[in-house]
Amino acid sequence: MSLIRKRKLTQQQTRRITAQQQHRQQADAESGEQGPLLEGRIIAHYGRQLEVEVLTQPENTIEHSTESTTGTNRKATNTPDTSTPDTSTPNTSTPTYSHEAMGDTARPVVIGDIWRCHARTNLPMLVTGDRVRWLADSNTGLGVIQAVYPRRSLLSRPDRYHKLKPVAANIDLILIVIAPLPVPSTLLIDRYLVACEEAGIPCQLVLGKSDLLQPDDALLTMLAEYAALGYPTMTVETAGDLNALHQAIGQKTVVLVGQSGVGKSSLINALLPEAAQKVNVISELSELGQHTTTTTRLLALPEGGALIDSPGIREFGLWHLTDEQIVKGFIEFAPYYGGCRFRNCLHRQEPGCGLREAAAAGNLLTRRLDNLNRLREEAAALQKS
Repeated sequence: MSLIRKRKLTQQQTRRITAQQQHRQQADAESGEQGPLLEGRIIAHYGRQLEVEVLTQPENTIEHSTESTTGTNRKATNTPDTSTPDTSTPNTSTPTYSHEAMGDTARPVVIGDIWRCHARTNLPMLVTGDRVRWLADSNTGLGVIQAVYPRRSLLSRPDRYHKLKPVAANIDLILIVIAPLPVPSTLLIDRYLVACEEAGIPCQLVLGKSDLLQPDDALLTMLAEYAALGYPTMTVETAGDLNALHQAIGQKTVVLVGQSGVGKSSLINALLPEAAQKVNVISELSELGQHTTTTTRLLALPEGGALIDSPGIREFGLWHLTDEQIVKGFIEFAPYYGGCRFRNCLHRQEPGCGLREAAAAGNLLTRRLDNLNRLREEAAALQKS
């Protein structure tokens, strides 16, 4: 049996499809034949189906005070983000579509509910955090995503097949979570920082499981070194005071990244007990975490903002980045690039290297310079293979 592969669109085809979608949206809204287009936010992706949070309702609504128990009808835990193209303000009641607006649907559409949806085949790959326009299907109780709004940010990473895979969209802040166990790798941390710099998304280092730290723990020194470079940092204890973490999140959409076992799910459970994220146990043999989060999922916070939990990863390749992009990710090196004797200096063992001289003088971290070269070498090797 042959596999049907989704063909790659050219830029011209993409522009034409976008224009067609906009024209179809306007025509649908004017005719009302397919029902009103709804605003939604993707909160999870399951194979061919996506979970979409209902964000808006049409003008023609009726009040519905009783929650529906049909299908997978569930309530989100906060009001939708209104910093998107949708400018309507959700009501505190639970308005539903009237039969005149939606037809004879078996399930009412309520703001905050979660609907399983399919996506049109001509849409790009959709990810958690995407803002979309969709139709409620009156026959199946499922939805159909018609269009996706432009993303203000996108986090991507290479998969095991060395293909670039989008992870989450419309992110305001990336929390890089580390812990005493599994022992954090500065190379992995620097991978995250380079990826954040390239994506243009602010980041913050969060050292969790602080109850396992010793007073003179080397991790505190490492955290202070990153803070000195200009990266925001914080130390938290999952069962302790999380006010600083709440303030850092605020009304933002935040994604948590880090090795498996660093405590991302535990932090989410502390911030949002209703999430009931599965917590793993560190392997005694490898001291590595076992994967517990299997799907990138958006979790709305009661006080506003949202968390996106992504599957734990032990590697975060940067092979898709150019050498210049990787170099740019080490932000503290920029003032020293013009100080090398040779214009094509690779910053390894070349004589007169401005970066090596700065590291020898204590102005730069030698380990960061070594990590830069390792990441460049890995990217170059993978691009050739």
